[in-house]
Amino acid sequence: MARFATWIAAVVAVVGMTVASAKTLVAYYSWSPDGNTRFVAQVIAEATGADLLELKLEKDYSTDYDVCVKQAKADWLSKARPALAVKCENIAEYDTIFVGSPNWWGTIAPPLLTFLCSYDFTGKKVIPFFTHGGGGMQKCEEDVKKAIPKANLVFAKTWWGTFVKMKKEEIIAWAKSVK
Repeated sequence: MARFATWIAAVVAVVGMTVASAKTLVAYYSWSPDGNTRFVAQVIAEATGADLLELKLEKDYSTDYDVCVKQAKADWLSKARPALAVKCENIAEYDTIFVGSPNWWGTIAPPLLTFLCSYDFTGKKVIPFFTHGGGGMQKCEEDVKKAIPKANLVFAKTWWGTFVKMKKEEIIAWAKSVK
């Protein structure tokens, strides 16, 4: 019986260390400084105690919306991967990674795709989230799955950008439930 108790104590200690050492990251792309995706990412990070990584481009898209749309759409259609100005040197330390993007043309923004294609997500818990202007999920979740097929994807969530700031409590509850 003493050996069994010792074994149980060892298992509890290891499980406790694993839970305590688990790290979470929220990596997101948001086009504007007061963007909806940025808001959701910040709420998730605060609610879960996660580190926050904004995916900035080496060469930003235009601040003029119409020009930005043309630039980003050209990137997407040409399958370009715009260079990121930030790197996640310690991605191996993260067990859970939330990834966020606006829904552009029914899919993820090219900067998020660059991020997903730049690292090994094998075995990591990846939780996608998206903001949209009425398009909903469309192919966003599917395209994340294609980019990182060896990750353990959790069912993605979307929020309508116009109303996202009124959904803070919903975002917090969802983030805590999937983490």
